[in-house]
Amino acid sequence: MARAVLFDIDGTLIRTGGAGVKAFARAGETAFGIVNGTAHMKFAGRTDTGLVREFLTLHRLEPSLENIRRFLDAYVFWLDQMLPQCSGGVCPGVWKFIADLRALPEPPVIGLLTGNIRLGAEIKLRHYGLWQEFATGAFADDHEDRDQIAVAAHRRVGEKLKRELRGEEIIVVGDTPHDIRCGRAIGARVIAVATGGSEFEEIKKHSPDWCVKDLREVMAREVCR
Repeated sequence: MARAVLFDIDGTLIRTGGAGVKAFARAGETAFGIVNGTAHMKFAGRTDTGLVREFLTLHRLEPSLENIRRFLDAYVFWLDQMLPQCSGGVCPGVWKFIADLRALPEPPVIGLLTGNIRLGAEIKLRHYGLWQEFATGAFADDHEDRDQIAVAAHRRVGEKLKRELRGEEIIVVGDTPHDIRCGRAIGARVIAVATGGSEFEEIKKHSPDWCVKDLREVMAREVCR
């Protein structure tokens, strides 16, 4: 039985209508005076801290802890401003899938495994009414590398259950090849959903355990047994 289900956020749980990308651009402008500084950056599946490091390096700024914090402080301010202005929503099937997980005879721990910093994740999920659904999680504050974020998430669900979980007792749900890779890094099974950064046929090439157009196509009791 799966004892933990860990969700990516952007493109998996929610779509923000571009609020995150727009907030990133505004942060670069207000914190460092660089207009349109994110135009050539790819965001899908990336970590916030890795993106900030790329932005600073791209514009010949020192990727120091001080500059990274300065950028992220501006980012969360703008994210909170942008979310109500953008047309986003919860991805299809998310609410029912979470409800079905909770209804199982032995419900798994429901957590987050995301490239968002924790405050950014909270701002986004509170906006869509989802934050309270997650008992634990790991974030870009934990590590810049997504595989290491997965290691932190693995450790935290074990702490929650008071025992170390085997990889196959964990399911990772995500929408990009990065999510599949980080799930494999901890030996987890992976549900890939084509609701975000990758098309169905593209993400299927990376051999997740389940590949679906959205979470309406999977049943909690089947993937958890």
